[in-house]
Amino acid sequence: MVAGLTAAAVVAVAVLAYQASAHAPESVASSSSATPKASTSASAQPTAKPKPTKDALAVPADSGTGERVVYALKDRRVWLVDGNGKALRTFTVMPSPVSPPPGVHQVTSRSGTVQGSDGVPIEHVVRFANVGEVAVGFSAAQDGSMEAPDPESKTGGVRMKRADGNAMWTFATVGAKVVVVP
Repeated sequence: MVAGLTAAAVVAVAVLAYQASAHAPESVASSSSATPKASTSASAQPTAKPKPTKDALAVPADSGTGERVVYALKDRRVWLVDGNGKALRTFTVMPSPVSPPPGVHQVTSRSGTVQGSDGVPIEHVVRFANVGEVAVGFSAAQDGSMEAPDPESKTGGVRMKRADGNAMWTFATVGAKVVVVP
């Protein structure tokens, strides 16, 4: 009985393997030999080289030069960039409902610990823009949370993890350049 079940299982696996290889692309279905097979449908045109993938951690090319903080709105990412254009640190952030306009800004003020406009105790607040009556700045919640803000609220706190907030606090003193890119 066991031998019969084993034989049936082996046959089933063999059938499934054959079906999979029969419907697989030639590049996958070919044998594992080191010699590639020539394609009968190859065109005389050279194939285009694959586009290099964008390095998500690379500093955006359109972010200026020199020492700066770069904030990419679409990517929800910040880079702390040294004077040679090298990223010292990069991290994701939770954007605020009020976004700063793209362009070059400067750190205008900082606060060690305050109550956020959403009621959450925050630390290492680095303000760099104003949109109407709303001050926009980076901060870290003291409890480490990065909750999505109420989209109806008019707050400008760009939240980050506490360790990232510590790095921002050390790097971005009053007068430091902050470049916002779309």
